[in-house]
Amino acid sequence: MKELNKILSRSNFNIIKVIVMSCFVNLLLVTDCLAQDTIQQWEHSTHLKLVQIEQGNSYFTTPWDIGNIEDLKMEINSNASFILRENDKAHLMMVFTPQIIIRMFNTRSYPVKTPSYMPHVSLFYSFGEISHKNMNSLFLRFGHHSNGQRGPTYLENGDINLETGDFSTNYFELGGIYAFYNNYINKIFFYESSFEYHLKEFTQPAILGKYGLYRWNNKFSILSSPKFFSNKEHFQMDAKFNWMFGSINDWTALNYKRLGIELTLFYNPKFLAELGFFIKYYQGMDYYNIYFDHHLTVLRFGIMTQFLRF
Repeated sequence: MKELNKILSRSNFNIIKVIVMSCFVNLLLVTDCLAQDTIQQWEHSTHLKLVQIEQGNSYFTTPWDIGNIEDLKMEINSNASFILRENDKAHLMMVFTPQIIIRMFNTRSYPVKTPSYMPHVSLFYSFGEISHKNMNSLFLRFGHHSNGQRGPTYLENGDINLETGDFSTNYFELGGIYAFYNNYINKIFFYESSFEYHLKEFTQPAILGKYGLYRWNNKFSILSSPKFFSNKEHFQMDAKFNWMFGSINDWTALNYKRLGIELTLFYNPKFLAELGFFIKYYQGMDYYNIYFDHHLTVLRFGIMTQFLRF
């Protein structure tokens, strides 16, 4: 596996990119052959469904990552959402998400090092009449990201202290969502764009100038209507792109390391009520707290679920 990683981390990784993009194109071509969903299902759950898509899914990965990520036993993303709203047709919704990402390293005793604590609270407001054709929503979020450590961020030799180094940042995010239901292929099309601003005053001073404080985030998804209305299979395709602005490591304004790309294919078969399988390609700054100094190019596999909601 180590030899395979070395090979794929070089020129052969372009082949992986082609394969992943081909999968996305093929999924678009076959969506009209997938299970039919009714307009009423999309109407009933429109705003909640938008929030669910925006929040993202919970997952855990297999040990068979391909790329330059650390040797992991698994990565777990617990992304349960606590939703406060008046009724299922409410325009205003508050969501609290105590998100935690954990990496279990494939070394002796399988240690979990510096988990990412990423709680955030969001306000969503949908405007316009709820219909089966389209929906618009605005959101404002306050979020926190830390690793629960208090040691020096850097070692004496200048390297980042990955074991006990302090990492912490707080941010605001303002964004908009547009989604519509396509009757012809019976799928939801979802687009989100937002600007993320990390507060200097509430960010660990040692990472200023090395961590992207200003980010433009985009997400595009194509998915089936809500699974909880039927026993039919479910497909979802996500594409995320973000760009970091500001002073980072003396990078030029157009340095490719400012770009983050994430492509995910998710399939929930009808014989599994809650769980499905995913394949994900990620390239960009490592999102795992103090590991931000690493630039990842990785293909991952695992199990995913959409329904950790309360």
